[in-house]
Amino acid sequence: MGRKGKMGDFVINSDYLDEEITVKWYLPEGFTPMRDYRICYMQDGDDYFRMGRIATLSDRLHTEMEIEPTIFVGIHYNDKFDRMKKYHPDGEKQEAYITFFIREVVPKVEDALSIMPIERALMGDSLAGTLAFMIATMYPSTIGKVIMQSPFVNSTVMERVKDTAHLKEIEVYHSIGLEETSVHTTDGKVSDFLTPNRELNAQLDGKLQAYHYVEFDGEHTWKYWQQHLEGILKQMFSEEY
Repeated sequence: MGRKGKMGDFVINSDYLDEEITVKWYLPEGFTPMRDYRICYMQDGDDYFRMGRIATLSDRLHTEMEIEPTIFVGIHYNDKFDRMKKYHPDGEKQEAYITFFIREVVPKVEDALSIMPIERALMGDSLAGTLAFMIATMYPSTIGKVIMQSPFVNSTVMERVKDTAHLKEIEVYHSIGLEETSVHTTDGKVSDFLTPNRELNAQLDGKLQAYHYVEFDGEHTWKYWQQHLEGILKQMFSEEY
């Protein structure tokens, strides 16, 4: 069965990262710049399109009118080490990557699609979820919603919560698996994700515009993240919630 929506992409020759990066998007059926759209930017973009099955979910949820008109945009990494440098809260390229996202990705995508979205969201898993949160705390007037699935949490993230005065401007969906206590990370370590995520939950509770915190039965894998995506999209992109 063919797709109802439409996939597109273009290449950004980044001045901030000094590399070419392909950005992909999925437009809902009947897309026209004349309508009001939400836009969801996804780090780990190829993973969300392939393993998250975002296009399939978009088709179904739009057809059933379970979500408001939403465009999904994906940005991917070169390899796991490149991802670590760009996404990790202490990564050597994170500052440059965030500037690339805000000054190049957002304006170029929205100019290419001839839209001015009524709402922007950032979505990511693990380190990509951490990055989504860090960007939104820096640019809350640009990014109003964050979806972070099993984010990596360290002292830098916790300090950001303490130092950010405008958390009330952000809506966050935050999930973590009960079995995420021995996660193998890119640096070769085995880390407990559950405990620091619970600490982050305690710090965020009551400080955000809206906060949805979920602990699920599962591990730090796409098997579990994909299972929850439909409910997450309904939660964050439907007027009924």
